[in-house]
Amino acid sequence: MNIALFGATGGTGGHVLRQALEQGHRVQVLVRDPAKLPADRHGVTVIVGDCLDQAAVNDCVQGTDAVICILGTRTGGRPIEADGTRTILAAMSAAGVRRLIAVTSMGVGDSADQMPFIFKVFMKITLKKVMAAKEEQEQLIRASTLDWTIVRPGGLTDGPRTGTYSAGVEKSIQARRVSRADVAQFVLQQLTDDRFVRQTPAIS
Repeated sequence: MNIALFGATGGTGGHVLRQALEQGHRVQVLVRDPAKLPADRHGVTVIVGDCLDQAAVNDCVQGTDAVICILGTRTGGRPIEADGTRTILAAMSAAGVRRLIAVTSMGVGDSADQMPFIFKVFMKITLKKVMAAKEEQEQLIRASTLDWTIVRPGGLTDGPRTGTYSAGVEKSIQARRVSRADVAQFVLQQLTDDRFVRQTPAIS
């Protein structure tokens, strides 16, 4: 499958890229700094640019079968989740690509009550702007006519891929730590699994 991946140089995005290549997918990535990508780029098409640049985003999406969006805000930076998603949605519409898998966070939308109280307080104090951008990001995706899935992970760690985690739309799933590698595994499973189309599964 040909995949457009946004956020390939981030923690979770890096795992998605590596696992996608292991599975034999071809991946088109849009990055500001190609030096942050793995040295072995067999199967990777690199487009240098920014997710707010519509022309660059169009180039990344063109000719793909699905889009994976794992946009994240750099520490101290302006949140880009909503604005970047807006350009991605426009590119998908222009290219006729329908499958979108986006990663946001538990605590967004109707998953707020799945967060422990202390994490709710932490997010409101330190991540208020980022969480607001993720809220808007989800609203944009939900308003689209695409075949979307929004994946909401709990607290992310750099642990190994275990394959042992809870995932689904049940509100009984509480936000706990989950490795980025496991999130990547679940994200890639959605490429060939339609159980969560137009749904927001949590993973923890």
